[in-house]
Amino acid sequence: MTKQIEFPKGFYWGSAASATQTEGAAHEGGKGENIWDYWYKTQPKRFYEKVGPEKASGFYYNFRSDIKLLRQTGHNSFRPSISWSRMFPNGFGEVNPEAVRFYNEVIDALIEEGVEPIMNLYHFDMPLAMQEIGGFENKEVVEHYVAYATTCFRLFGDRVKRWFTFNEPIVPVEGGYLYDFHYPNKVDPKAAAQVAFNTLLASAKAIESYHKISDGKIGIVLNLTPSYPRSDNPADVEAARIAEIFCNKSFLDPAVLGKFPEGLKEILAKHDCLPVYSKEELAIMEQNTVDFLGVNYYQPRRVCARETLPNPDAPFMPEYYFQNYEMPGRRMNIYKNWEIYEQALYDIAINIRDNYGNIEWMVSENGMGVKDERRFAKGDYIEDDYRIEFFEDHLYWLNKGILEGSNCIGYHVWTFIDNWSWMNAYCNRYGLVSLNLTTGNRTIKKSGEWFKALHDNNGFSYEGVLPYE
Repeated sequence: MTKQIEFPKGFYWGSAASATQTEGAAHEGGKGENIWDYWYKTQPKRFYEKVGPEKASGFYYNFRSDIKLLRQTGHNSFRPSISWSRMFPNGFGEVNPEAVRFYNEVIDALIEEGVEPIMNLYHFDMPLAMQEIGGFENKEVVEHYVAYATTCFRLFGDRVKRWFTFNEPIVPVEGGYLYDFHYPNKVDPKAAAQVAFNTLLASAKAIESYHKISDGKIGIVLNLTPSYPRSDNPADVEAARIAEIFCNKSFLDPAVLGKFPEGLKEILAKHDCLPVYSKEELAIMEQNTVDFLGVNYYQPRRVCARETLPNPDAPFMPEYYFQNYEMPGRRMNIYKNWEIYEQALYDIAINIRDNYGNIEWMVSENGMGVKDERRFAKGDYIEDDYRIEFFEDHLYWLNKGILEGSNCIGYHVWTFIDNWSWMNAYCNRYGLVSLNLTTGNRTIKKSGEWFKALHDNNGFSYEGVLPYE
């Protein structure tokens, strides 16, 4: 059975990218070191095939031709990030004129091609100079971030009318301060709580600054992983409730509602992990919530009650209260070991509608990473039908949420062009456009052609299973 899927007029179609993963020129144009440059320099063996961010996708030198490819792949919008360490090599002080020139030219080129820039201010790339004084453990760094953000608003805000303060702010908390997959590689739950609080404070203060000088819209991008209990057993349900508090509501509630979720403070206090904060800071958060929300969705979180008692001497982790559950028969992306569960995007849409004031929101990332994509190539042309199927299945469920009143305004994929991916380098490819690492050549994949048709038709003919019909 075929169903015509149509989206609202003016829907944002596009993709997201990050400075560190695409720009390259890591030590050029006056850019200062960020934590990824430093970590790669000091521990290259922790990176896949010892490939670091120095060259990435070469966007810094190829942005004009890359932006033309954006239009050719159906983009009417694009969310790149600005590099704080390129703008301010030491994190503060005098702005780098080469960075200002570069980002001005990128923004102008996007607008010239009819692609609306939606700029993100922070995508995991703390300037090394800021990390050396504690990163977001230190409230001084909060003020430096706000000054950086305000500079960007003043320099680029005449053309950029939608901004994001942070991308997936929970990830540096988890990776850098709990689970050791981001620099500074600490395992310190109290520091993690402080970094989380200060990041949210930095976001609220940047929002406050933005609204003093602009009438555009500013939000935050959160990676939401809906927490599903293994069963209706009360212990499993409680495990999912606490997982939801830590993994979703800890950032979602203060960003959108201006307050932290019920129960979080009590749990952190029990484990001596409460951050240092003031009533004035809580008031700033309450008064400066987001105008719209970005949602990155890749996989659900399935949990159950713990089957073993936690070690009382181990550092506190959220998993003290739950454990991950691998549902038999789940559909998997074997290259990332992530479950594919499209219906969660509908559940997110309805949750935002019912519990978060039906705030304006967009899917800011959704994508499928695949290893060794050359297996699916005819010459330089990659026939990535698996990616098209992935997008269609997710869009089917997103559309259902929109039809039921959820205020979703766009769908961005990860990503435009195959990019360097943190510790995984180029292990998995995500792009609508293939990047030849040897020659630098760019070739639109089958999914890129499909995405162009999706944009042109503002929808598509869905021929998959119609589970909700």
